[in-house]
Amino acid sequence: MMTKLASYEEKEGKKNENIGNFFRGDYVAIQVVKSLICATLTFVLIFAMYIFYDLDAFMTEIYKIDLFSYIKNILIFYIVTVVFYCALTYVFSTWRYFRVRKSLKLFSQNLKKLNAMYRERKN
Repeated sequence: MMTKLASYEEKEGKKNENIGNFFRGDYVAIQVVKSLICATLTFVLIFAMYIFYDLDAFMTEIYKIDLFSYIKNILIFYIVTVVFYCALTYVFSTWRYFRVRKSLKLFSQNLKKLNAMYRERKN
């Protein structure tokens, strides 16, 4: 049992302890903010690559298109993408938090069992 606990503590325990130190709402909020930033940066990068891919055609077409509807469509696509990504992050982070808390609770119970076994042997 001791080697099992030591193995857990060395491999998963450090990561799980970092997550377990947060309240659920705080942990999930931090993860959602991180994903919001990453989604925004990724969206901007992909949009820039789309524009720069065929810049000549875009520059000639920019005078022919309705700029307000074009920007509106891009913003709608951005909002849908970010909301979907953040919702996915929320679900995944909540699941991960509860899985880690369960794992830490089991680890704590096993430590108590090991302590009880140690005390029995000592007496």
